[in-house]
Amino acid sequence: MSGAVITGASSGIGRAIAIRLAADGFDVVCADVRRDPITGGDPTEAVIAAAGGKALHVAADVALPEDCERLVAIAVDRAGRLDVLVNNAAIAGRHSKPLVDTEVADFDTVMAVNLRGAFILSRAAVRQMLGQPPRDEVRGRIVNITSQHGLVGAPGHFSYAVSKGGLLQMTRQIAVEHGADGILCNSVSPGKIVTGTPGDLSADEAGLAYVRSRTPFSRLGRAEDVAAAVAYMASEASYTSGANLMVDGGWMAY
Repeated sequence: MSGAVITGASSGIGRAIAIRLAADGFDVVCADVRRDPITGGDPTEAVIAAAGGKALHVAADVALPEDCERLVAIAVDRAGRLDVLVNNAAIAGRHSKPLVDTEVADFDTVMAVNLRGAFILSRAAVRQMLGQPPRDEVRGRIVNITSQHGLVGAPGHFSYAVSKGGLLQMTRQIAVEHGADGILCNSVSPGKIVTGTPGDLSADEAGLAYVRSRTPFSRLGRAEDVAAAVAYMASEASYTSGANLMVDGGWMAY
């Protein structure tokens, strides 16, 4: 059995990733500060179990080092090893503002989850991966869920954009520092994905029109599109590391 940890797995993109990796045969630890999906429906681990997969919800806050360590330990206890970590948990909301309106507390709150949390959990994951035997030359994989906003300026979202830019660099750092150890680290950058969660630009008529006008592909993105990209990085990718895969319907090419 292969073990995986997905943070922010209760709703939206994280939920889709957890369901996809479980369908691909992973024993999934679904980490989140809440169990019930923001948009309603059965909890992620219940959906996975109903489909015949293996999953466990673990209440965890990646801003807390002890929770990060516990997630890795639980995954190893269940599957015997940690094969994949997906750093998906992120916050923005009221803390994501223009530079001059951003308080130190806003910045620290966003960084604690989006960047510091990913660092602490990645460090715990790599320490575990270094001690486990490789499978087809790979000891483990880390996939960071970043954003278009980490690649270009995003007016009005200073802390969030900076955190995602930092996560892109963290991806490269891990890939370079631990490639010789058989650890692959990549990132997936979603564009405007329709999830129904707060902040979804398609939630209002004007936002939907803007997203459609800016996306070259014939439809808007779905959480499952991001999950498919993560699934590739989590199992099939064998000589790809330090890379960032856009899942945006061609938005950034426009």
